[in-house]
Amino acid sequence: MKRRALAPLVAIALLVAPLARADALDALRSFVAEAKSGRADFTQTVTSPDGAKTKKSTGSFEFLRPNRFRFDYAKPYAQTIVGDGQKVWLYDVDLNQVTVRPFDRALGSTPAALLAGGAIDRDFDLKPLPDADGLQWAQALPKTKDGSFQSLKIGFKGPLLAAIEIVDAFGQRSRLDFKGFEANAAVPAERLRFSPPAGVDVISQ
Repeated sequence: MKRRALAPLVAIALLVAPLARADALDALRSFVAEAKSGRADFTQTVTSPDGAKTKKSTGSFEFLRPNRFRFDYAKPYAQTIVGDGQKVWLYDVDLNQVTVRPFDRALGSTPAALLAGGAIDRDFDLKPLPDADGLQWAQALPKTKDGSFQSLKIGFKGPLLAAIEIVDAFGQRSRLDFKGFEANAAVPAERLRFSPPAGVDVISQ
């Protein structure tokens, strides 16, 4: 059965610090150390490697450390991604299909590992970048070179997470713009569990 790519998992990269620090790199490290939960809305723009095609989607996310998160994509396709600490579940509503992978295999040295609270200095080479587009930026390059993405940039406006840009292994660029990020928000644990709905196809990878 045809399945959409797991690009939203890359999107899971997504979350970095709402805390004011000297630069974006300090904010990133502070987020991993201090933000125990959070939520926000997002708009994601995916651009083809040649820059000729773009696709937009919108949704919301929540996370709760350690190792739990949820992404709900609303438009143009309804998808839910849940990491429960043991597995990562991708539910594609239109395809009536759930894909499930072991948590460690699904994340590894990926942007999602930042969200999950991994050892970022162990898994990524980090450096601050020059300010651009009115934002402060940090870069995270995976130390494992055979992963699903080439580079990750995280942008802040003042103390708040503003954007994330990801270039995957095929040169496709994804940018997520965040709105209303709440650090250390009260996220119910049951929101970060998933049971496949009755009648859907479940594919284990």
